[in-house]
Amino acid sequence: MFQHKSFLKALLVWYALFWTGMSFAPMDAQNWVLSSVLPTLLVAVLVATHRTFPLSHGSYALITLFLTLHLIGAHYTYAQTPLGHLLEHTLALSRNPFDRIVHFCFGLLLTYPLFEVFLRLANTGFGLASYLSFMTPLGLSGLWEVVESWVARIVSPQLGDAYLGSQGDIWDAQKDMAAAVIGSLLCLLVVAAARSRRGGPV
Repeated sequence: MFQHKSFLKALLVWYALFWTGMSFAPMDAQNWVLSSVLPTLLVAVLVATHRTFPLSHGSYALITLFLTLHLIGAHYTYAQTPLGHLLEHTLALSRNPFDRIVHFCFGLLLTYPLFEVFLRLANTGFGLASYLSFMTPLGLSGLWEVVESWVARIVSPQLGDAYLGSQGDIWDAQKDMAAAVIGSLLCLLVVAAARSRRGGPV
């Protein structure tokens, strides 16, 4: 129990320190505020439920890693992230790929925590848990694209594509959703392989 609490505290301290660092002089203050709302709520829910609805160390670590990536994108804006520019120039890409990478990681890193919730806390079978943990990131990705477009129209309609981070790609929303789907499928394949190797529940 002590080790469990120490690990969770370490993750929380890391996130708090990194959040504080990324909050200083963001490239777009309005974007930073809007992008910080949902992650902050998620962290609050995880902290409030870590005793009554505990997840594994692995799930908490995966969630923290995804939120860390999101903070980087929120600080620089996804279209201007330095790591993305480095990859863009190194690989001769047509756009900054950091946004797409984070959408991929949304599926890759958050599918297992969802799988664990459905499997352990909702008491579903392996097949149903796999289906629900695949459909949930897909649905949330679609919902995010819709909400993002609403926010752009209401809060900063003059920014257009720059605010949405589409970088001139009319299929950006669909490609982002596809990236999350691929990440989610990859995660479930790893889970299924691990389960098959162990001959039982993951």
